[in-house]
This record gives sequence, structure tokens and C-alpha cells, in this order.
Amino acid sequence: MFPIKNNSKHYIMMDEKIRVGITHGDFNGIGYEVIVKALAADGITELMTPVVFCDRRLFDRACKEAGVQFQGLNIISSAEDAEDGAVNIVDLCLQDISVTPGQPTAASGAAAVKALEEAVSAVSENDIDVLVTAPISKEAVQSDSFCFPGHTEFLNARAGEEYKAQMILFDDRLRVALVTTHLAIADVPAAITRERVLESIRTFDRVLRKDFAVTRPKIAVLALNPHCGDGGLLGREEKEVIAPALADAAEEGFLAFGPFAADGFFAGEARNRYDGVIAMYHDQGLAPFKALAGEFGVNFTAGLPWVRTSPDHGTAYDKAWKDMASEVSMREAIYKAIDIFRCRRNFLEASGNPLRKMKSEKPEKGKGERKSGPENHGKEKKNSGENPVQEVRGKEAE
Repeated sequence: MFPIKNNSKHYIMMDEKIRVGITHGDFNGIGYEVIVKALAADGITELMTPVVFCDRRLFDRACKEAGVQFQGLNIISSAEDAEDGAVNIVDLCLQDISVTPGQPTAASGAAAVKALEEAVSAVSENDIDVLVTAPISKEAVQSDSFCFPGHTEFLNARAGEEYKAQMILFDDRLRVALVTTHLAIADVPAAITRERVLESIRTFDRVLRKDFAVTRPKIAVLALNPHCGDGGLLGREEKEVIAPALADAAEEGFLAFGPFAADGFFAGEARNRYDGVIAMYHDQGLAPFKALAGEFGVNFTAGLPWVRTSPDHGTAYDKAWKDMASEVSMREAIYKAIDIFRCRRNFLEASGNPLRKMKSEKPEKGKGERKSGPENHGKEKKNSGENPVQEVRGKEAE
């Protein structure tokens, strides 16, 4: 392999390992357990370079309780100092690590926000390449400085108002995007507008092309009301909002179809004929998805300048610090973040809009640049070969 020079003082290797930043989430939940178990998989540091934003003491405790041992932990104060071939810990040195399993507290909420802030700064500065977040308590994180209903809204605010984040749940068979995310059911109908549905179709089409390598996406759009409103008897949003938005999408050249009644759509085989599904609200899409995907589901925040994934489950307080949690969804979130990063890099290289550079390790005297990267691990790999990555200082708008 040969280095590709970019505008910085570093060189980018075409087979360079991807740095995966991982936040610890709410430490009174299962975040630490699923992280240490996922990173204990054989050959994980050959696949990528993990950078965990957490407290070293809690990480050690989780390893002990899960019966996990790591050779060559690298304790650092900044993601910039991460090393390949090791599990890197950005030690947050929390003041309060009083663990109360299963109980969200002000301390656990503040710790979750601190890890998230550090990780977003790192991905913004190219010190990590993708971001994987463990679950947080939306109640515990609320404060004067954090007034967001979830990760999606926080990340969108940090990226900038020119970006439109889209919440997507997916596995190897199904992709579900949402028009509205963390919104009370009573507020959903007013939020379902013609322009918002159309914008969701536009964004999802681009995400499927760029991040999942789907050449000509076919998108199914769900109804809001039962039985598609039964001709207006159960609601008129289908006739007055969703159908007109679909007509607008067709005029713009998108392959978007519907509206479909959600119950029949997910119960039958119709979902297998589409590359993605757009649901109107959170539980309409996520409840059937989680039932179908099981522990292999992944949450992806699309539409941002960075790749961010997470497990599709919550803090699971009932299992916290009991060595009962499954790491499968966390592991899938890590693998899928790598896959999406590669797909996006290939798409942007082919379209002449290169991805921002991956962080290069500062070479020691007498040593070359860091090398060797993984093959695409996930089953959704559509492209082969590695493309050069160049630095992009400007925003990559969706």
C-alpha cells in the first residue's frame, strides 16, 4: 500500500485502521458490560482501533464482573494519542462513580454527557473516525446545559442546523427510518406535514445510496392512522398529507410508494420488496423492527457529517451489573459503523466529494505511518477495494 497525501501534515494509508470511538452511556445501566464483552471478541483490535470514553475504574470493575481480561490497555487523556493494536481508554476521571445499578442518577447522567461531549469533540477533530454510543437515560442527562430528548437531537445540534438528522434502525434485512423521533404521541399528527414527509424521503434516498450502497432505492412509506385512515373515517392525514408528499416525490424521481397500513406491512412479506421503510413516528417503526431484528438491530443517526451508531436497546436497568446483558447489538453497532464509513467513503470518492480524512497516528522517529486495516466485516458490503481518503474541512451537507 502507498500513502495518500492530504492537506494536513499527516499521510493517510489506504488500508489504515478505522478508529471507533465508544461512549460508556449511563454507568448505572448495561453500557460498561456490553462494551467490555463486545471488545473481548477475538481479533477485535485487528479489525479496528477502539477508543473508549469512560472512567478507567468502572471499566476495570466491569471487566472483573464479566470475567474479561485485556492485554495491552492503553490509558490516555486524549483520543489523539490512541494506538493501534490496543483497547484505548480515554479516562474521564469522574469525580463521582457511585454506582447504583438500575437507578438513573444525576451523577450517571452527567457522566454520560461528559463522555458524549468528549467523543463528539474527538470525531469533529478527526481524532476518531466513527462514533458508537452506549445507551443513556434521557431523564438523567437533562440539565441546564443538556436539554435534548436524546442522542439524535444532541448530535444534530452539534453538527449544525444545515444538517437534518434522520433516525434509522436496521439489520441485514430491514431498514426503518422515522419522520418524527422522540415526540409525544399527542404531538405527532401536527408534526406530520407534506414537506416533512417529502424531506424524509429525500434524505432516506440519499442515505441508502451513500451509506448502504443501494443504487436505486425503493422506499415504502407507512400511513399514520389504522387502515390508512379508512377513507377518512379514522383520519385524513393519508389523503391530505402523505399521498400528496408521495406525488411530490414521484415528480422528483424518487421511487417511494404507499401509504401502507403499518400492521399489514410488517406482518407480511411486502417489506422484503423495499430497500427501506419510512414510519411516521417512533413506536410505529421501532416496535415491529425490534421484534423482527431481535438483538441484531442497530440504531444509526444518518444525515450527519459523522457516522454514529448505537445498540438498538436502552439502558436495561433490570440487568445492570449482573453479568446478564448480551453484547450482540453493541458488537453489531461497531461492525456496522465500520461498514457505513467504508460505503460512505467509496460513494464520496466516486462522486468527487471526498470524505473528511481519517486521523493518522503520529509516527515515531524511524517508523512509518500506521498501516493495515480490516476488510469490510458486515454482510451488507456492496463495494470492494479501498479508495483514498482525503481531508475535507468544509461541511458535507446532506
